[in-house]
Amino acid sequence: MYAISLGDDGAELRPLEPWHAAEFLAHLERGREFINQYVPFGSKATDVATAREALQRYADMRAADTGSLHGLWLDGTLVGGVLFLNFDAADANCEVGCWLEPAGTGRGLITRAMRVLIDFAVEQRGIQRVEWVASAGNTPSLDVARRLGMTRDGVRRQAYPYRGVRHDLEVWSVLAQEWRDARARGTHNDH
Repeated sequence: MYAISLGDDGAELRPLEPWHAAEFLAHLERGREFINQYVPFGSKATDVATAREALQRYADMRAADTGSLHGLWLDGTLVGGVLFLNFDAADANCEVGCWLEPAGTGRGLITRAMRVLIDFAVEQRGIQRVEWVASAGNTPSLDVARRLGMTRDGVRRQAYPYRGVRHDLEVWSVLAQEWRDARARGTHNDH
């Protein structure tokens, strides 16, 4: 399968598939509280069987061309990932997202990996609008959206109930031509 180098620091983007269940579970256990600060990503994966189920759900979405999951490995250790939460080729829209354990933070991994995902969506699949939705309190996630050159479309006030609190959700996006223009200008930065 593919492994895309994300630079000279040992970072790679690879498929994250059901057979990675034990590795995925170990990764979640290392970073569960950090990862789940704003979203319950992987929270139902509590043993190898349920980790496999979580990964199978995304494998099924990939097969249906409605979403996909991609892991980030740093020096051979799974530390996070990026994903298409939804992918609608017919309407040329998609939503991207990410997660990361503490060992992977501060390196620009998400930004670098997301560039690969967005390039693929725009250039190979003809996606016209890439959307990013994050809790207004999730500053690192919003910073990635900014680094990617996305525009803040608005705030869905108190739209997301999580852990007993109603969170505002910020909606960011980049359009295909904006993405291409920024790439041509070389205005993207990773940190």
